[in-house]
Amino acid sequence: MERDTTAPPGAAVGAVDGGPLVDGGPDAGAVKACCAAVYQSDWARLLLGDSFHPGGLGLTERLGQALELGAGRRVLDVAAGKGASAIHLAQRFGCEVVGVDYGGDAIREATSAAERAGVAHLVHFEQGDAERLAQPDAAFDAVICECAFCTFPDKAAAAREFARVLRPGGRVGLSDITRNGPLPPALDGLLAWVACVADARPVAEYVRYLEVAGLMVERVEPHDEALSALLRDVRAKLMAAELLVKLRKIALPAVDFDQARTMARAAADAVGAEVLGYALITAASAPAVRPSEA
Repeated sequence: MERDTTAPPGAAVGAVDGGPLVDGGPDAGAVKACCAAVYQSDWARLLLGDSFHPGGLGLTERLGQALELGAGRRVLDVAAGKGASAIHLAQRFGCEVVGVDYGGDAIREATSAAERAGVAHLVHFEQGDAERLAQPDAAFDAVICECAFCTFPDKAAAAREFARVLRPGGRVGLSDITRNGPLPPALDGLLAWVACVADARPVAEYVRYLEVAGLMVERVEPHDEALSALLRDVRAKLMAAELLVKLRKIALPAVDFDQARTMARAAADAVGAEVLGYALITAASAPAVRPSEA
């Protein structure tokens, strides 16, 4: 595939060729390590539940339907976390799922969860980096990535990896936070990046990443209400957690509640102002060329 050297709108020059897209942003290694640590924590589970993304398993199922998953299909779940989506897809559609996550603890928890759910014959998990997948070329019928693409420091590299591991005619499904306009200061910095906000991009940029990687975008669905609902839930859980800490019912020594409340409020305001949203995007690789068509 011939590389397109035109950068997505708003990206640093050269980003589509593999360089990081944000000049002066957090160090790529710090972002990945911090994301892994946060999403493996009990604190994340307390606030976000098991699925860790807007829309929960209902939106995961919608993604599976859009990708036309079914028995015999092989799926790669990138940034699989503790395995809730991968397990649900296997249970709902009967497909085989390989989950990849940067965090080793998450992989161990996901593996145990698959065994408890009785789907270990369909689902397994591996530690890996979305920007340098260890999986071979053309190994999967579908790739999914939920509320994580926006956190990848090198989004162009991740999109190319998604395209590389897809079989001809396979599909990629993303669901992610979208941004239209500048963010308030409370939503800047490493913590906001880990929270899937600071480096969220407009839908058009996500589409461009996929297209530059050689994929054909088929569907874009807005799901802003899923993000609004998650933020309402997070704000309520923050209040409850702070109360429980004050009553010494739970211990969360590393949590800055003031900062967390400020971020959650700013994010909710940004959704209300239509600066932040949530979208589901699917794209397909080119089908195999028949000998008579070559």
